Amino acid sequence: MKNVLIISLAFTFLFTAFNSMANLQSSINKADGTVSLTIIYVALVVSCCFLPSLFIRFLKSKYTMALCMVAYSTYIAAQFYPVLGTLLPTGILLGLAAAPLWSSKCTYLTKVGTKYAQLTGQNEEVIVTRYFGIFFLFFQSTQVWGNLISSTVLSSGGEQLNKTEEELEQCGYNFCLTEKTENSSSNGTEGIIPDWQRYTMASIYLVFALLSSVIIVLFVDPLSRFSGSIAETENKSHTQLLIATFNHMRHPYQLLIIPLTIWSGVEQGFFQSDYTAAYVSCGLGVHMVGYVMICYGVCDALCSVSFSPLVKLVGRVPVFTMGAVINFGVIITLIYWRPHPDDTAIFFVLAGLWGVSDAVWQTQINAFYGVIFPGKAEAAFSNYRLWESIGFIITFACSSLICINAKIIILLVFIITGMVGYIFIEINEKRGGLKKDNNGNVIPIDKLVKETPFGH
Repeated sequence: MKNVLIISLAFTFLFTAFNSMANLQSSINKADGTVSLTIIYVALVVSCCFLPSLFIRFLKSKYTMALCMVAYSTYIAAQFYPVLGTLLPTGILLGLAAAPLWSSKCTYLTKVGTKYAQLTGQNEEVIVTRYFGIFFLFFQSTQVWGNLISSTVLSSGGEQLNKTEEELEQCGYNFCLTEKTENSSSNGTEGIIPDWQRYTMASIYLVFALLSSVIIVLFVDPLSRFSGSIAETENKSHTQLLIATFNHMRHPYQLLIIPLTIWSGVEQGFFQSDYTAAYVSCGLGVHMVGYVMICYGVCDALCSVSFSPLVKLVGRVPVFTMGAVINFGVIITLIYWRPHPDDTAIFFVLAGLWGVSDAVWQTQINAFYGVIFPGKAEAAFSNYRLWESIGFIITFACSSLICINAKIIILLVFIITGMVGYIFIEINEKRGGLKKDNNGNVIPIDKLVKETPFGH
């Protein structure tokens, strides 16, 4: 339990720093910031395919976590001078480190949980689930602490901007970062916030990020201490996992769930990048971004804890439907509502509702993958990480290229197609599931097509 708490604390320090910096990129670094976020997720996709098992095999879980946390620190250090020359290389480094970091964390918690269950005679699944629950209880709080720091710094001694009605008309649905970028002769960072505020935030977050690595090195026990028999990597190599990941895409359910998985990345990216810039920063001021994100984070965390027992009571379909209805309603509101400083409460209400719906997607899509792909966890969750990362890439890559009105259309396309695919899976499960071969394996989509009259 000691190691679980220490790892949870270290991740809390790291993502208190990173998440709050990421939330502010589109507001304080304009185009360069969102380009760097795009690069992070492109590198993450590559990293997911090749690096996790390689890192864990040679460095072991403990030192993989510590080293990857240092990589995160370089991106935060780049915030002292945020231009493409500093943001892009550190963004690539962070993206490459992200997959090994999370894989090593999952490996460590799973192995120590399994070992503890064996020693105490308890159910392995119960113990491992408890350890992950403790971890995410800490992790979900990072939106609160990080944004509290950023809002406190940005509110201190800063001038409150009094925008004209004409300027406010360019916020929200009419917001277009492409025009703002074209009209700016600088890299977009000067004049948005004073240098002392930028340096103060970067200093605090850099200390937090470096401290996370130090905590891991000094206080986390290596897995070998518990038993030399604990294997930190599975027998499957990263090449075999890559092949299994792409083969898994032939599974009919995987094809149907891809739009909803991409939606999970798109909606998170839109809220972090576009809602904060086009609505909050433009309508209220950059100093309010952190406070609004705290509301989002609290609602997200509370609902993440609540939805698992709710699914047991009412079933999976009503919870998915609730998330879709709430998200759809907020998106429609974003089309017609014009942000104004007099409507401060609305900024927080919409953020809270988005947090509620995001809790549905983050908890239930993960669980749904486990349900519909039994016995294929590695390949299934590799696909989950891949397609969710593509969702982030779509959002951040488009951030400075298209306007908010076009981005909202993209949101509607993915939430509608995603829910249609999900409903098809649920209907098929009610009818008895997918067609299987004589060995009980699901028939891939390409073979199913060949067996139909249309395939001849």
